[in-house]
Amino acid sequence: MKRPKALFGRARALAIGCLAAAALGVSGVTAAADAASATAGAESDPQTANAVADYNAGNLSAARAEFLAAAERGNRLAEFNYAMMLVNGEGGAADVGEGRKWLRKAADANMSHAQYVYGKMYDDGDFVERDPVQAHQWFLKAAKQGHVQAELALANQYLDGRGTTRDNKQAFYWYKKAAEGGDMTAQYVTGSFYERGGDGVPKNLNVARAYYAAAAAQGDPVARLKYQQLSAQLMKSAPTQ
Repeated sequence: MKRPKALFGRARALAIGCLAAAALGVSGVTAAADAASATAGAESDPQTANAVADYNAGNLSAARAEFLAAAERGNRLAEFNYAMMLVNGEGGAADVGEGRKWLRKAADANMSHAQYVYGKMYDDGDFVERDPVQAHQWFLKAAKQGHVQAELALANQYLDGRGTTRDNKQAFYWYKKAAEGGDMTAQYVTGSFYERGGDGVPKNLNVARAYYAAAAAQGDPVARLKYQQLSAQLMKSAPTQ
């Protein structure tokens, strides 16, 4: 197994009042599907809310103790945040094994971001033996809840045949889901599916152009070039009045 180059890079609190997992290459944005429940998880539990406040203020040892207390009562947001602090070594010594345990608890409690992070751990082989099949199972759980990063990860697995049977139709389905959720990479790949057609996807240059435009608007230079190329191609093929 390998250790990541950056050990679960330190996370800061989100506007919704929960810690982000910059772990395992995960971006610091909790999935939209978790936002309401995460906010409720903090607001309904004063100890979790206090832990978030202490974390934001830099009182990490106090935050860690408060997250642990709330996690032991079954608050899944606290379980996830405590897991991240353990793995990051924030507010005390790092304990990856214990962190994995609490991350699994949050994932089992159906927190989609915890499911994604737990799956990515197995997909990348970070702190555990690489197991793409187990990663696939957790990505699928999170993706079914609308977790955009999990949707993209699942699409990549289907495209590569990693952890599951290769299935371009399923890959397209999940790329499109992630694209609709605003993921730039998924928008580009979805555009490429529509540009070439096949695997049950009808060729449609206008739709492809729209997806490339969406990715280009987020700063993808290759998508911008594809958008320009398709725009020129469609203009040439347009009937003259």
